[in-house]
Amino acid sequence: MALAGAAHPRTAVWGYEGSVPGPALRFRQGERLRIELENLLPADTTVHFHGIRLPNAMDGVPDLTQPPIAARGGKFVYEFALPDAGTYWYHPHLGSPEQVGRGLYGALVVEEVAAPVVDRDLVWVFGDWRLDREARIVADFGNFMDASHAGRIGNTVTVNGAVRETFEVRAGERLRLRLVNAANARIFGLDFHGHDPLVIALDGHPVEPHRPEGGRVVLGPAMRADLLLDAAGEPGRAYPVVDDFYHQRAYRLLDLRYAKEALRGGRAGAGSPKIAANTMPDPDVGSAQRHRIVFGGGMMGNMPMTGMMGGGGTTRGMPMMGMMRGAAWTVNGAPIPEHDHHPILTLGLGRSYVLELVNDTEWHHPIHLHGHAFRVTSRNGSATRYREWLDTVLLAPRERAEIAFVADNPGDWMFHCHVLEHQASGMMAVIRVA
Repeated sequence: MALAGAAHPRTAVWGYEGSVPGPALRFRQGERLRIELENLLPADTTVHFHGIRLPNAMDGVPDLTQPPIAARGGKFVYEFALPDAGTYWYHPHLGSPEQVGRGLYGALVVEEVAAPVVDRDLVWVFGDWRLDREARIVADFGNFMDASHAGRIGNTVTVNGAVRETFEVRAGERLRLRLVNAANARIFGLDFHGHDPLVIALDGHPVEPHRPEGGRVVLGPAMRADLLLDAAGEPGRAYPVVDDFYHQRAYRLLDLRYAKEALRGGRAGAGSPKIAANTMPDPDVGSAQRHRIVFGGGMMGNMPMTGMMGGGGTTRGMPMMGMMRGAAWTVNGAPIPEHDHHPILTLGLGRSYVLELVNDTEWHHPIHLHGHAFRVTSRNGSATRYREWLDTVLLAPRERAEIAFVADNPGDWMFHCHVLEHQASGMMAVIRVA
């Protein structure tokens, strides 16, 4: 694919149906998805439909919910109902750092029965690539430097599979932009210069319409946001969209370039939409059982050293035991290999729970729970303003957050950091609902 543009060589990728991103799957709320995957890759794989509250057997976690789909011809049928409207996505859950890093991901949109009226409903899937001078993917997947730091952050960002110079708009139109962060590790902080985007959904679920904090839309890996963007600029002008999450590495993602003529009868300036709530039961926070989960490790963190040269305790700085065993991160004090499926918690089916998530590291972690959505009820002890429903919550360094949900979906569910290199090096666990 011509990821980096016509001036550069084409890039060999792995893609669903041969494209990056894969086909944008669109359904209506309440419909049933049925997809047969044929694996023509040189490696085993699975597919995880991220954010969908689906049956455990359809969750796509190898050796936990299904056998791996064999390389070069294996097949598996995914079939389940779609109870909730919103913006979701799909990706492998086997060898994730490499398979996602080579392009295996796509958007899944479940449309509301009564959707907000807009002029265009669009999906932007963000990809992040580490390319060499010949636009080839640098195959240093799984290196310990990435794993113990911020993860595999690349040098080339794409929107819908290509480096974009411009995105064409017309004055007066209202856009629904569905943003999906499919990057291994990059966090996006998007500033739509000259525009005033309105957040209407997060991780697929409606939220009280609001301007993003500080005017910047922040998306950790795996997170999504639905924006209403009214094209209020001047015809013929261009306005940059800048990603400045990493302040010393800010760059222009693309320009919103206005056509010379405005759109007659466009919907820009209409009132805020009312979107029906999805179907999750509201947790009873007052009677909820509470648990605390601490995420640790990483460079400049504390890492258990039990078993190393007969020593014990912890070390500050690089986790030496991790260097020997490939683990860099911990959940409740222990690094958990991807193949370790012993649950760290067993939750009673139908009961309400509050989990306090503690980021005891110097790095960001987007923490994802499979099979459920949860309300974020507090951050650092202060109640959240919107009590937003999410499936992936971004924890800043040394931040703690409380999430609340009803454990209403039985099975063994993955609970992990969605920086894929962190997931593969210790920050991945199982929660059982029974």
